[in-house]
Amino acid sequence: MRDRLPLVALVGVTAIWGYTFVPVQNALATFPVAGFLAVRFAVSSIAIAPFAFGALRRTPRSGIVAGTLAGAMLALAYGLQTAGLELTTVSSTGFITGLYVVVTPLLALAFFRTPVPAVLWAGAVLSLAGLLMISGIPGGSLLGNLLVLGNAVAQSVQITSMERFAPRYDARALTFVQMLVSFAAFVVLAAALGELELPRTWDVWYAAIASGVFAGALGYLVATWVQSRTTAARAALVFTLEAPFAAVFGVVLLSERLGWLGWTGCAVMLAGILLAEPVAAAALRRLVPGKA
Repeated sequence: MRDRLPLVALVGVTAIWGYTFVPVQNALATFPVAGFLAVRFAVSSIAIAPFAFGALRRTPRSGIVAGTLAGAMLALAYGLQTAGLELTTVSSTGFITGLYVVVTPLLALAFFRTPVPAVLWAGAVLSLAGLLMISGIPGGSLLGNLLVLGNAVAQSVQITSMERFAPRYDARALTFVQMLVSFAAFVVLAAALGELELPRTWDVWYAAIASGVFAGALGYLVATWVQSRTTAARAALVFTLEAPFAAVFGVVLLSERLGWLGWTGCAVMLAGILLAEPVAAAALRRLVPGKA
């Protein structure tokens, strides 16, 4: 049982990640996107600070720069994802977000000339077909889906950069810097848009705390702990559960209706993600020589 504990914990984290799309979408009905993300990353920064201060003091300037660059991509990813979630369904958001698995090896090919096997192209074709299918479900939005797809691209860049930086610096310090950078970015954006304010209702605070603490700071800490105690292949496979969890919570809690086309699109997209997962892991290992 002890050997299975890390994977059980990781399943719990992915379930929380899938669930938090629901309260966040509810909060966006009454609260602006930039203002919400500023509050969300303030909560994340405060939550992770006690775990990170010691490590941060020992982190060299190069580590701070690395965390800042990764944090900029993280902010871009969350901004696109949350703006898309405001327009489209929770189910679509969960599955399209998972496409970072497909995009990551393609970015490695474009930027680092990392070879991409044929199975990845098959996964990309399946994912694109699934994306086209779910774009037609009730309550969906083509613009919202494209924004979430942009988030998947930004996440891929952030993941690739972290694979290069993480072995060199403390994960707690890097995570804290990324949260602070994202907080600063959304404070500036919210102020520029006239959206900088504190929530006045419990549902917005609940969404900010759930996404900022449990899906954000503590979620990342648990994921880091798990990845140090299990294989990359097993962890990567569990990460793909975020999309099905999002679909289930969207249907159960928000009464979303996918229909046969939507469910087929989700299944086809998940098949593409599962095909691409081993390729993505292999591509990232090649980007970081000597990393198992």
